[in-house]
Amino acid sequence: MSESVRSILWLIPLLPFLAFVAIVLFTNQNKKVSAGVEIGAMSLSWLISWLAVIIAIWNPHQIVEHPLILSFPWFPAGQTVYQGGMIIDIPSAAMLIMVPSLITLISIYSIGYMEGDPRYSRFFAYMALFATGMLGLVIADNLLMFFIFWEIMGLCSYLLIGFWFEKKSAYQAGLKAFLTTRIGDVILMAGMVMLYAYSGSLTFREIFSAANLEHLASLQLAVPIAGSVPVAVVLAVLIFWGAIGKSAQFPLHVWLPDAMEGPTPVSALIHAATMVSAGVFLVLRTFPLFYVVAEGNNGAMHFVAFIGTFTALFAASIAVAQFDIKRVLAYSTISQLGYMFAALGIGAYYAAIFHLLMHSFFKALLFLASGSVIHGLEHAHHHLEHEGHHEELWLPFDPNDMRFMGGLLRKMPVTAWTFIAGGLSLSGFPLLFSGFWSKDAILGSAWSTEHLVVFWTLATAAFFTAFYTTRQICMSFCGKPRTAMAAHANESPGTMTTPLVLIAIAAVAGGWFGIPKSFPAIGRLVNDPFHHFIAPYMMFLHLEAAPEPFYVGPLLVSFSVVLGGIFFGWLIYGWRPMKAGDPDPLEQPLGPLWTILNHKYWLDELYSATVIAFAIWLAKALALFDKVVIDGIVNGVGYLARVVARWLHSFFDGVIIEGIVNGVATISNWFGQWMRQIQTGQVQNYLFAILLTLVILLGADLFII
Repeated sequence: MSESVRSILWLIPLLPFLAFVAIVLFTNQNKKVSAGVEIGAMSLSWLISWLAVIIAIWNPHQIVEHPLILSFPWFPAGQTVYQGGMIIDIPSAAMLIMVPSLITLISIYSIGYMEGDPRYSRFFAYMALFATGMLGLVIADNLLMFFIFWEIMGLCSYLLIGFWFEKKSAYQAGLKAFLTTRIGDVILMAGMVMLYAYSGSLTFREIFSAANLEHLASLQLAVPIAGSVPVAVVLAVLIFWGAIGKSAQFPLHVWLPDAMEGPTPVSALIHAATMVSAGVFLVLRTFPLFYVVAEGNNGAMHFVAFIGTFTALFAASIAVAQFDIKRVLAYSTISQLGYMFAALGIGAYYAAIFHLLMHSFFKALLFLASGSVIHGLEHAHHHLEHEGHHEELWLPFDPNDMRFMGGLLRKMPVTAWTFIAGGLSLSGFPLLFSGFWSKDAILGSAWSTEHLVVFWTLATAAFFTAFYTTRQICMSFCGKPRTAMAAHANESPGTMTTPLVLIAIAAVAGGWFGIPKSFPAIGRLVNDPFHHFIAPYMMFLHLEAAPEPFYVGPLLVSFSVVLGGIFFGWLIYGWRPMKAGDPDPLEQPLGPLWTILNHKYWLDELYSATVIAFAIWLAKALALFDKVVIDGIVNGVGYLARVVARWLHSFFDGVIIEGIVNGVATISNWFGQWMRQIQTGQVQNYLFAILLTLVILLGADLFII
């Protein structure tokens, strides 16, 4: 079976690409066929992916030692041929558990959500192209192929965020995402070029061989300010900047909240579940570069831990004061990705990959459920408008704003309960939900490795997470409807609610596969199958693979911050639900702090006043330089050329050419006049000339003889 699966690995990204081509060229006029082609291709990719996953789960030790590799000659590189290839090992198999499953379910959800959109087929074509990029990235066996698929995702992100480009905010958000992530991508590409220069390869198994890693760790590079730094550290930092851009970490996080302008399935697929997780997967895939240098000299790991920890708390604090239901989730995504990077920065490889998978499921669930809410409110608004209830529609209305919701638990029960399940998992509600087990694994690792600053910062972020999630649930689903739209909302169609229920099951129960064996009572019963799956690869990387022992301290802290955040969230927003027109209950008590959080620390304004203003000034300065200097030089050269051309024309044509022509004419005229004298008209003269010519010729002949 292994050989059969190995031979068809190329179909995993190819099938959705063929769906993209088919929709663009043949089926774009038929919405149902376009959706069917994309979902059918994704279903086949999902099937092949799970065949590979089953092989990896069945014998993880075997797949570590002998991964499924399909390689092929790609292009000439000097005296050799660069090899491309696809690989199924533990990290790629772990991602294949999540990626094709979520893409397929989100595509099914999109059938109902995108119904009636004039660019329905185009949407599914973009989704298929995105799936090509993400699936190709997951199974790429070298960094160059990884980067190509990485850029395909960047293109699709731009296309899908700005999908409703007739809205100014949408196309601006797409452009912002594209340009911001390009910053990280350029730095990543510089790291790739440098890695190839030092290693002579970009294939993962070659660049992470023990000999090459030791070579990169021992070489020193003079870096301004930092001084002499191991090459491995420089490479790791450059690669991590690519992850900072793609996974929206500070300071390149600003694109993700605005990306909510795209359709909600886009938010769920790209900006919660898969694309933003690609940055974390990049660090997971290249992790040997990060930890190969000794702890005391490893600035790369410290940098990753700092960025992740800071971003986790920073983004969580902003989410507390946002009203857009998807924007709250966007900042939550930034925060949770920070958790994963913090885990990687302290060496908690297992905890990072476990939280990556769990977060993808429950955050995709939350985004899809929020999209179901928006869908229900918009349909209620259209229905009231159609029925002529204009007296109920005179107030301004935003279907994304939680202040216009309320009471939706009774109106949209399936959506509400699946959202609550995802919210409790995100909060890390103890024991029952997946987010508790994956988050607790990170906190436990920070505690056991004595990274106490990381531990307490992440614990504080966990409190904020539980608080803003409870706030979001209470404002959206509790109390009475605060608008006519909320009062008339109905449950979304089955094509939308069925994926919600299926993803909710994974979001709740997925974490049970990672219950540590050391956990009292239930640990030995479950026996931590996910750790058994990941541990062989960790041993292959020479990481500490032993299960974490049970610590009472971090468990009590986790219980306290989560339950405390939920309690205070309910006390402020649930006990006395907001009414129509009420300000946020925290707005007055927090005062200036609320304003700071609500305005996201004014970072967008700061970037506008500095980076963007400088870019605009530089563009204008260069335009002026082009107009004054470059155009001046070009015009001056043109003027000089015209002057020289006129002089040359005057001299060459007037003196030389006309001189030659006139000289030839003068000579011809003179010669004609002289010859004219010979023409006397007397026959005896002509006979004399002939006789004289014959005498001369005969004389010459005799002389020669």
